[in-house]
Amino acid sequence: MIELSDVIRDLRAQLEQAVAEGAGRAIQFELGEVELEVSLALERSAEGGARVRFWVVELGGDGKRGHTDTQRIRLTLHPRMAATGLPPTVSGQSRRGER
Repeated sequence: MIELSDVIRDLRAQLEQAVAEGAGRAIQFELGEVELEVSLALERSAEGGARVRFWVVELGGDGKRGHTDTQRIRLTLHPRMAATGLPPTVSGQSRRGER
């Protein structure tokens, strides 16, 4: 399982990469709402103080069997550039030059 904060961190990094690759391009796209739908497992721990952690359940997995209660949630994120507060613009081209 992956922590929810890691999923959001990785999404942020990929969006930042797309913004950097779009800089100076003749055609750019405004990035609107970003929706994530994930299955979460909740873990409560009393070690070192009460703490609740949210884990994103990975598809496929490693074949281990067990019982985990999960909930599906949808997050709607509204990305903004830190410097301007405006929605970011991205190019339509990937790192490999593919579209």
